[in-house]
Amino acid sequence: MTAARSNHWWILAGLLLGALLGVTCHHLGETRPELRAGVSWVSDWIAYPVGQVFLRLLFLVVVPLVFAALAGSVARLGQPGTLGRMGLRMGLFFLGTMTFSVAMGLVTMRVMAPGAGFSPELREELMQAFAADAASLGNASAAQAATTPMARANLVLDMFLPRNMLGAITGMQMLPLIVFAVLFGLGVGVQSDERRQRICGALDSVTDAMIAIVGWAMRLAPAAVLCLIFAATSRFGLPLLARLSAYVGVVLGLYLVQLLVLYPALVAMFVRRGPVGFMRACVPIIATAFSTSSSNATLPTSMRVCERDLGIRPSVCSFVLPMGATVNMNGTALFEGCAVLFVAQVFGIDLSLSQQLLVLVLCVLSAVGVAGVPGGSLPLLMIVMAQVGVPPAGIALILGVDRLLDMGRTVINVMGDVVTAAYVERGEAARARA
Repeated sequence: MTAARSNHWWILAGLLLGALLGVTCHHLGETRPELRAGVSWVSDWIAYPVGQVFLRLLFLVVVPLVFAALAGSVARLGQPGTLGRMGLRMGLFFLGTMTFSVAMGLVTMRVMAPGAGFSPELREELMQAFAADAASLGNASAAQAATTPMARANLVLDMFLPRNMLGAITGMQMLPLIVFAVLFGLGVGVQSDERRQRICGALDSVTDAMIAIVGWAMRLAPAAVLCLIFAATSRFGLPLLARLSAYVGVVLGLYLVQLLVLYPALVAMFVRRGPVGFMRACVPIIATAFSTSSSNATLPTSMRVCERDLGIRPSVCSFVLPMGATVNMNGTALFEGCAVLFVAQVFGIDLSLSQQLLVLVLCVLSAVGVAGVPGGSLPLLMIVMAQVGVPPAGIALILGVDRLLDMGRTVINVMGDVVTAAYVERGEAARARA
């Protein structure tokens, strides 16, 4: 086995070791106060910086990689009919899986009701512990909430065509970058063959250079993943998980159902490939998504693995994966539905069937607008809660365990993109053979 192919086992080992060390150090810090400062020092001055080097190397290449890969892919596809066909196939698959995810989450939360019987004392304790974080998220959600028809129209326009493109990109808003890359690719596509090939060659060079940087970053991945997981688990440990264990258990269980049942079934039925080999090849993607909690940071690894190990053509990867990292959020949609019902149950609010259907629609729509960065779904989640009469401040109840759940939902988001890319690849390959 080559070093490239065995690296993902080292990544998994780093992930497990980091979690074990983090939980152990948190426990030592709680039982032996004299060690608490030492644990914090290791987390803040060793684990966090090492993990951030890896994470920022990945963020560094996201913008040039997405632009060059997507623009080059669109320029080569050339024909609007080809783009429309791939886009329709991709969009329907995205919509179907997100809707199913939210519906599964709502039904499961309704049946298992992990928030029922929550003691008022524990509710108040959690609300007070994370009140400051909830207030800052409330400010962010208020900034995103439109109050007039013109404000709503401007909000939608800013999602796709902001006045300040550079400001949107530096804020990790990928939709404007994708729109610009598609338009640029279409503009290149109508040039003469000689000019189009020259520009596409330059774009390919940028893409290859960014993928090379990803390869260097992945050499740091085992140690970096260990440090990232240690920094997270040494902070919250197991006590908070124990208090919210039912909620966390249901959500993580649903993540596992999607990852180990739904996605393999989709691969077998629609992609017509062996699900075991397919999922094994995706281990580096899963480990990177879990440790970074960012669809955008995982995108370079996804593109590299899909092309090298899954045999998906670059033209399909460059079109589907950047789109998916922005608009296909199966895990986020599922999480939002679960979170709304959990907080409603804690406060004793019984949502009607029509309200739950509204939650389903809002979760699918809001997931499209989520920034692909850690915690990006929380401000929009507060807006969804407010629409069905659930107190938005109740998000404080779940903030303490959101880092763990954010890791899990990022895995589901990214793997949904990979499965969709494989599905689109099969459709395009079958059309080419016909």
